[in-house]
Amino acid sequence: MAKHNETGKRGEELAAEYLISKGYVVRDTNWRWQKYELDIVCEYQGRIVVVEVKTRTSDYVDPLAAITPAKVARTVRAANVYLQLFDLPHEVQFDIITVTRNGGEFVVEHIPDAFYPQAKVYR
Repeated sequence: MAKHNETGKRGEELAAEYLISKGYVVRDTNWRWQKYELDIVCEYQGRIVVVEVKTRTSDYVDPLAAITPAKVARTVRAANVYLQLFDLPHEVQFDIITVTRNGGEFVVEHIPDAFYPQAKVYR
């Protein structure tokens, strides 16, 4: 496995551990179906929480810079598929967790309600 893949996997593990410690119930990690993927799917306070995890090995690179409008749109589409496949009529929340390696330690930052699905405009 490439070093960046190992780093990303470790970041997702740390993010899941963090969420569990805060009372979230993890339903799936690294969920994939056809072209869709979600890093972590949890339940928390009656909601489905979809968590995008971004891991970096340097604090010189902002992990949030990787959350582009295209990434948000893909994540929302994947969440819709997930909800339909598992017949989950829950409210959905989209969070971001950044994991940054600072020396020998990882720093976890949780941003709840980080983004919302954009409404489509029909003309």
